Amino acid sequence: MTRLGILLSGRGSNFLAIADNIAAGSLTNCEIAVVISNKADAPGLDAARNRGLTAVAIEANGRKRAEHDAEIIATLRAHQVDYVILAGYMRLLSPGFIQAFPQRILNIHPSLLPAFPGLDAQQQAFDYGVHVAGCTVHFVDEQLDHGVIITQRTVPVLDTDDEPTLARRILTEEHIAYSEAIAKVISGKYEISGRRYIRKK
Repeated sequence: MTRLGILLSGRGSNFLAIADNIAAGSLTNCEIAVVISNKADAPGLDAARNRGLTAVAIEANGRKRAEHDAEIIATLRAHQVDYVILAGYMRLLSPGFIQAFPQRILNIHPSLLPAFPGLDAQQQAFDYGVHVAGCTVHFVDEQLDHGVIITQRTVPVLDTDDEPTLARRILTEEHIAYSEAIAKVISGKYEISGRRYIRKK
């Protein structure tokens, strides 16, 4: 059974979607080993506890990034985590963190990368006038929103859209895409060639 460690900073809607899919049996062969937040008051921690999951707050305020990350790494290892799932985790990971879990950290971003990395991606897409937006699940490397892409899902940008309506539709696709990507990765049926994720039969 593949063990997942969830990192979040807020309500963790993607975490909840993953947990729901595991509970429903649509995402199999994995379990959530621990949920960690850099904020003690993150609603996602309470949501995890309400589901009977181990939830840990490791506050980041006033601490150096490397020190904070080292404590998170130790906690993930103590819970024998195989993959780290960033679900609205609003801190950049140190190189040491990424090296501790090479090609085993996943992130979701609300744009079709490499377009519109960073914050406010939905607003960036809306302001740019694109006709298609979406979300991307990718492996995490040392650069922001840069790692190898595992899967993407698209949504049309409607003439009636504003940023909030577009963001809501993208979020719906995020909840599907993340579990799809996790299933692909934990199957082990893939290889990475350069920047390409290639599925094996």
